[in-house]
Amino acid sequence: MMDQAEVGAAAEEEACRVLRAEGYLIVARNWRTRFGEIDIVARDGEVLVFVEVKARSSSGYGGAEGAVGRAKQRRIIAAAKAFLAASRCELAARFDVVAVEGNDVRLLRDAFQVDDVWPSS
Repeated sequence: MMDQAEVGAAAEEEACRVLRAEGYLIVARNWRTRFGEIDIVARDGEVLVFVEVKARSSSGYGGAEGAVGRAKQRRIIAAAKAFLAASRCELAARFDVVAVEGNDVRLLRDAFQVDDVWPSS
């Protein structure tokens, strides 16, 4: 039986395989900042994509997608801003989620947006 870290690492490997098959170019993995971690940073054409990978054993309790709630989205966005500043990248950005539930792997493009988390006033 794999522990949680091994399950996460295997899910990230599978996510990278799926992303490459979809034409993404992997730029960075497990990029850390004081705001949190970005699992995968990739390019999809002229778009820089910040990818959150979530693995669950089943779809219960909202499944893998449900595990990327508002608080997690805020941390990812803050980390993405730090990545963009550090890399001086001026590409458009997008947030995707790769949901892994057993053998089912789903790529959710444009899973959330900054305005979803921090609506304009």
